[in-house]
Amino acid sequence: MIERTALQELENWKNNEYRKPLILRGARQVGKTTIVNNFGKSYDNYLYFNLEKLSHRETLEHEMPLDDKINMMFAAVGKVRKQGQTLIFIDEIQNSPKTIALLRYFYEERPDLHIIAAGSLLENIVDVKASFPVGRVQYMALRPCSFREFATAMGKDNFLQILDNPQYSIPMHSELISIFNQYTIVGGMPEVVQRFSQKRDLLAMDDIYDTLLQAYRDDTEKYVRQNKILETVRFILETGWRAAGETVTLGNFMDSGYKSNEVKQAFKLLEKAMLLELAYPTESVQVPVMPQINRAPKLFWLDTGLVNYAAGVRSDIITAKNILDIWRGRIGEQITAQELLTLNNKVGQRRNFWARNKAQSPAEVDFIYQVDSQIIPIEVKMGHNSSLKSLHSFMSQSPNNLAVRVWPEAFSVDDVKNSLNGKTFRLINLPLYLVGSLDKVVRELG
Repeated sequence: MIERTALQELENWKNNEYRKPLILRGARQVGKTTIVNNFGKSYDNYLYFNLEKLSHRETLEHEMPLDDKINMMFAAVGKVRKQGQTLIFIDEIQNSPKTIALLRYFYEERPDLHIIAAGSLLENIVDVKASFPVGRVQYMALRPCSFREFATAMGKDNFLQILDNPQYSIPMHSELISIFNQYTIVGGMPEVVQRFSQKRDLLAMDDIYDTLLQAYRDDTEKYVRQNKILETVRFILETGWRAAGETVTLGNFMDSGYKSNEVKQAFKLLEKAMLLELAYPTESVQVPVMPQINRAPKLFWLDTGLVNYAAGVRSDIITAKNILDIWRGRIGEQITAQELLTLNNKVGQRRNFWARNKAQSPAEVDFIYQVDSQIIPIEVKMGHNSSLKSLHSFMSQSPNNLAVRVWPEAFSVDDVKNSLNGKTFRLINLPLYLVGSLDKVVRELG
């Protein structure tokens, strides 16, 4: 099994005296069931219910006092209750609105029980007219494997300490960037990573990619009720992978002929299913960040490996000397966006980019990222410092003096004179494999 850092987050939840039932959110096949089953081994009692099974659903929906229901739950899965802590995992909970409502009573009447629920988000938002009890549950996101998790799966645990100390990475740069390039090609879907760790063949995972892509399409077939929206979702899942990292127009998306509102609704469904995200621009250079949702967003998918396979660009990446050359740098932006999401497990975390919308002098910075009260601009780009015109434009307005350039070269830090106002700012040149260390690096150098 792949060692997931989310296990530590689950341990923190377990030991929190203010713990509430936990809703584990994530796209299909990012490893939700696997990680909870593994986590359940640390409990004296572990009960697993899959509400796609009628018998499990009937057990939880049967009307009776809660304590009696708990006794019946043990009997239903053939377990004898032992002394000690109990974890109950309710999988595919979207199939039972009654069970969703039951979470409130677990929280209020039996806080000694540890409850985790999960399910397919696409099913949940479309088919179930129920909401989770406000204030009585908490949420955690599980996403595809990060580069750190990928490196561990490849047997490179020794690199983890290096990734925590950027200066140590410099002499190891060639090997680290080589492993990161593999990660960019393979992606982070757990089953794919597991297969690649065994086969070490970049083309040996095609059947898994096909299965994953078909599963996402099948979800739309089963749960989207409006024919026009169904057609639009199908179109996005068939062709939208080729727009990864690109600023997109919703109306007539990719020459589809679909109207803006149809595309917007389809994207909204897929976003809530955590398959993709529309990242909107902002002109903010300090907190609070105000996204401009009336402007064209960038499209980022959940996993670069799926993007490469579905868009048919793997061969280009395999043969490329520099992944920032692929798709005019858009693969570099996609993998950077993916790594930025691994920096925390918040469900509502969103990525934004900075764009000044002036006719005479437009400027765009690939990402902005908030660390404490600072807004850090991030450019994914090669080139000399003086060529980073948009970054200079951002820094000329920013009250802070720190910026980041993500690139495929070794770690370094430059003091740069701003070409617009003459002020000096510090530029962190961060190798792609250190994006997962961004918080730590910024706090140490800021």
